[in-house]
Amino acid sequence: MRDRNDFRFRVTHPIFEEDGSLIFHHSSPLIKIDKNSNLEWLRSDVQYHHSNERDKDGNYWHCVRYSSFEVDSRYVGEDFKEYLDHGIRKLSSSGEILFDKSISNIFLENDLGHLLFSVGDKGFTKDPIHLNDIQPVEKDTKYWKKGDVFLSLRHQSMILLYRPKTNKIIWKTDKKLFHQHDVDIINDNKISIFNNNSKDFITGDRVDGNNQVVIYDFETKEYSYYLNESLKKKDVRTITHGRSQILQNGDLIVEESNYGRTLYFNYDGSQKWEHINRASDGNVYKVSWSRVLHKEEDIKKVHMFLKEE
Repeated sequence: MRDRNDFRFRVTHPIFEEDGSLIFHHSSPLIKIDKNSNLEWLRSDVQYHHSNERDKDGNYWHCVRYSSFEVDSRYVGEDFKEYLDHGIRKLSSSGEILFDKSISNIFLENDLGHLLFSVGDKGFTKDPIHLNDIQPVEKDTKYWKKGDVFLSLRHQSMILLYRPKTNKIIWKTDKKLFHQHDVDIINDNKISIFNNNSKDFITGDRVDGNNQVVIYDFETKEYSYYLNESLKKKDVRTITHGRSQILQNGDLIVEESNYGRTLYFNYDGSQKWEHINRASDGNVYKVSWSRVLHKEEDIKKVHMFLKEE
């Protein structure tokens, strides 16, 4: 994973466009290439990491890390190696910056600074946030508005709903979650969360049982678990990374990133298929934030591209 020489590049969470272009990174500059692998544009002013998402307006949302701090240096110093200043960034289709904001500053400006600088008795914490997913809201409902974003903060074990337009945290939860990744909007009042369920025991970071798909219902304010017996039966337990997606028909796809496994469950919990990323040398390698193209408009894009080819 740390071998990033000129011959290896782990394409992370790529966005596929209808013209065949791809947007991706590997905890690196953000890259867009055309269908012939020619470079369209590259943004290298910050480190892009974890999720990449496209909104309804054709803009892109990304997790970033600043090497020149956005947060006041009196809190964190000036050495970027000593503090991970994570942020969210919105880019146009041509790669122009439309919005950019440090998560540390969001916390400070929303009176949550105690979560950054008062987290224990071991002194200053280098990575109190660890942003790992951003999910743009596509339409207004009773509980959120178009333009809002859901954020997953691993080291806070927290999901929050943030409104860039007003710089306000609208909602947050840290219940039922342990080092989670990947928040998705299911419908007008429900979200799903891939909960790693990993805990920092004396023996290190360990999954306590199995990974879970947690559902939160804004209407009832209740939490539930989706197909948990199936995940338990297949011993799904990636410590870091990991993704899940509930499809429109209720089927579930889970990526067990650390162990190179992708699983597809039918809505009734039965397993439809399983893929293990095993190479010809017999070793199993990580899977890298796979994206499932299941919506009708996504499938049409693929068909149109293949016809052109």
